[in-house]
Amino acid sequence: MKKQQSKRVIPGFGLTMGVTLAMLSIVVLIPLASLAVYSARLGLREFIEVITRPRVLSGFYVSFITAFAATVINAIMGLVLAWVLVRYDFPGKRIMDGMIELPFALPTAVAGISLTSLTSDKGLVGSFFANFGIKIAYTRIGITVALIFVGIPFVVRAIQPVLEKLDGSYEEAARVMGAKPFTVFRRVILPELLPAMLSGAGLAFGRCLGEYGSVVFIAGNKPYYTEITPLIIMSKLQEFDYESATAIALVTLAVSFLILFGVNLVQARNTKRIRGRDA
Repeated sequence: MKKQQSKRVIPGFGLTMGVTLAMLSIVVLIPLASLAVYSARLGLREFIEVITRPRVLSGFYVSFITAFAATVINAIMGLVLAWVLVRYDFPGKRIMDGMIELPFALPTAVAGISLTSLTSDKGLVGSFFANFGIKIAYTRIGITVALIFVGIPFVVRAIQPVLEKLDGSYEEAARVMGAKPFTVFRRVILPELLPAMLSGAGLAFGRCLGEYGSVVFIAGNKPYYTEITPLIIMSKLQEFDYESATAIALVTLAVSFLILFGVNLVQARNTKRIRGRDA
């Protein structure tokens, strides 16, 4: 007997693949290829000279260290938020769930101005910490706060569906065997959530690394202290130094690509593990 071919909602592999490749080329591949083309005009020696300038290296350091700090905080707080939204029922739960995606919809400039006014020495939050000698706005702490704001939805939305589908029988079995709540979480729940948590954290890190609008206001843009890489790129563009701007952007793109590639590896390995367990 011949096997019946599975019916697809959208027929025609060749047509759909052609449209997919065309859109991918127009939206992603061609713009990214332009970075390599402009950077190639410099030559290897000039390229290395541009990306190793002290001010550029300082921008890389500020961007990477603040993005990493924000990602670690987002990973922890995103797990807590997803746990509360999935495991508990309380008044205003739907509103809180919708507010998680607010950083996606809110213009980044509006977020930056709001966070700056809130964390400045005269702001509601900044004035409180100023009494203890802690300055938030126009420091690396302020940059980290802004990056936490823009990155938290990635972690929450990555963990939430996995937590919703998590089989509660494993937790019950562990409790019946006498495991303490923390042990159940560490040995049973966390291993299931870790791939999604790492995926969300990787996406958040990539977003934080290239964030500009919400950071430029709260950073203060002090060279060698709070000047981020996207601001240096914008400065080069305003000076019509497109080659240097694209060279710096290419380094950021390479790091983001490696992070996202690692995220895809984690997701692929997790999918393979789940299929092997269910087989």
